[in-house]
Amino acid sequence: MTRLRSILRGCGSYLPPRVLTNKDLEAMVATSDEWIVQRTGIRERHIAAEGETTSVLGIRAAEAALADAGLEAGDIDLVVCATSTPDYTFPSTATQIQHGLGIHGGAAFDLQAVCTGFVYGLATADKFLVSGSHKRALVVGAETFSRILDWTDRGTCVLFGDGAGAVVLEAAEGRGTSADRGVLTTQLRSDGRYRDKLYVDGGPGSTGTTGHLRMEGREVFKFAVGKVMDVVTEAFAEAGVTVDDLSWFVPHQANRRIIEASADKLGIPREKLVITVDRHGNTSAASIPLALDAARRDGRIKEGDLVMLEAIGGGFTWGSALLRW
Repeated sequence: MTRLRSILRGCGSYLPPRVLTNKDLEAMVATSDEWIVQRTGIRERHIAAEGETTSVLGIRAAEAALADAGLEAGDIDLVVCATSTPDYTFPSTATQIQHGLGIHGGAAFDLQAVCTGFVYGLATADKFLVSGSHKRALVVGAETFSRILDWTDRGTCVLFGDGAGAVVLEAAEGRGTSADRGVLTTQLRSDGRYRDKLYVDGGPGSTGTTGHLRMEGREVFKFAVGKVMDVVTEAFAEAGVTVDDLSWFVPHQANRRIIEASADKLGIPREKLVITVDRHGNTSAASIPLALDAARRDGRIKEGDLVMLEAIGGGFTWGSALLRW
């Protein structure tokens, strides 16, 4: 029995030129390269320049994804932008990306699920495409987290960076089996009881300020490693595949220790991990598409590969997406 699938036509990414190394941070806050690498695996991150807004990063990544897909901007009828650092309270960053690309039709909106944002965005766009209401979607994860960091807090400012990644999805017929190309299943979760573990202490409806990121690192680590299990194992079960069938595991790039502990718990060999956190830091909703694009460009991810995406973010939110490239 045939069914519509959301196949990945292309991917792209953009990182601001400015690189902030751990050595640079040693001159800014009481920390060291050794301390950061040992606890997180991060060695450097990219920082947006003045005037380089989230939508600017998103437009660059979207242009690269369209070029990779061999499509024009006018071929897109849906733009979903996952971000926690929008240009404005409104209008949405997605509409600014849409305008920047020269798209003047279809729908565009932002989605906010913090570090799980790209997985939520992919799941949302997939629902639009398989329903038949839209044909091609641009899903963008873009962040300028450097603008909500407290640069005196060594527990958070060393972790995050700026960047954007994007994928182009297209509705196409599949056979309805796990051998199909495209998004096979998505699993989304949230639990608002954990707000105080990872949040920003400001907002237009509370303090009237932008605020700064606050985090209880140990609690986030424990939750991340513990909660990843359900959304990954349920994805395998729903698609009728096993961990042995997996080609690549592309998790949210928050912390190398979290990534490796999660993979070990799931029985995923470390040689199947895609890790970019050492070069990018935690770019929140941008981290998974940045990692996807890196693995595509260096030849690791190939057509037909079975790829698992997984993320956890403030809220808490968490989720997975299983797809065949």
